[in-house]
Amino acid sequence: MTFAKWGLGAAAALTLAGSFALGPAQAQDKYKIFLSMSYIGNDWQAEAANMVKAMAAHKSMADKVDLQVQVAGPNAQRQIQQINAMVQQGADAIVIFPISPTALNQVVKNACDKGVLVFAYDAEITEECAYNIHIDQHEAGRVTAEWLVDKLGGKGNIVVLTGVPGTSVDTQRTEAAKEVFAKYPDIKIVGEAVGMWSQAVTRTELSKILATQNWDDIDGLWMQVGCYTANAMQLEAGKTPEQLLPCAGEGANGGRIQMLPIDTEVEGAASPYAPLGAPRISYASPPYSGALALKLAVKKLDGGDVEKLTVLPLPVVTNDTIKLCQEGTWQEMKDGCNAFPPSIVTNPGWFASIFSEETPEVGFSAALVGQPEL
Repeated sequence: MTFAKWGLGAAAALTLAGSFALGPAQAQDKYKIFLSMSYIGNDWQAEAANMVKAMAAHKSMADKVDLQVQVAGPNAQRQIQQINAMVQQGADAIVIFPISPTALNQVVKNACDKGVLVFAYDAEITEECAYNIHIDQHEAGRVTAEWLVDKLGGKGNIVVLTGVPGTSVDTQRTEAAKEVFAKYPDIKIVGEAVGMWSQAVTRTELSKILATQNWDDIDGLWMQVGCYTANAMQLEAGKTPEQLLPCAGEGANGGRIQMLPIDTEVEGAASPYAPLGAPRISYASPPYSGALALKLAVKKLDGGDVEKLTVLPLPVVTNDTIKLCQEGTWQEMKDGCNAFPPSIVTNPGWFASIFSEETPEVGFSAALVGQPEL
């Protein structure tokens, strides 16, 4: 596959109606599988949902899976109600991004007791009957915090932006990062806010912090999402690319393009979505985790063996390892490219860590517009 010139961001490709049915009327021999989404107000969630839908539409799955999507929002009680309804509607499996690792335990156990498989992706569920697919979130928080401390020589003022409260993802990353920072008494957190894994929320919350601080008072940034926006705001404030603060954060494509050496030629690049040589470590919860959860759920329904816990590799990119995708073929991604030109990914908030050898059914088109590989 080569790149097509899609004029869509990932968020625009996600249909968020109350229920989404894939394909024609459900055939009796198809597995009835629900995708249960909680918070959807960021690019990652849209992209992950696109990849789940693309997996269900792949030729290896289309005759097996009837996929329906429901969105609960950041409301545990609503997600509980929806899961109960899914079970009553005859679900064979539920693929879920849980808003809480514990609040859903009883409803998940009830589902399991009725023979429904429950697969959680990215965030985890602690009920023992559930299957979990995610990165080591503690490692993500620790590695990025250690990078920032090292970059600052063990001292300096930092700003912290966390994720969606209550999720295991946010809790574990933040705990691990703060454990690192606590070892260095000269590292001071001078501003902290809830970023909701959103570039837009990052701008709002950073603006509030900057009402009492200024960029010259800050030495570094640790933010689960938002380095792209933080760099843009610094440029707007008159900083030069050489003056950008070191930022430890997630793998949005815009932030990765900014990591490239400033003289790199990139099609479609325009400030701030352009190479800046910005000092970064960029990690990711891979958006393919939901697609893999669906694939494993079908494998289990088919009678295969599936581990209760699947820990995915943690994709980490630094200024030394950033690599631009030129053609977008599967082989190129397998060889390690990890950023995409703005000419084909117009949304800087889109996440670039989409490759996995375990999910060849879904790639660039899946992440961008929900279309599977041929």
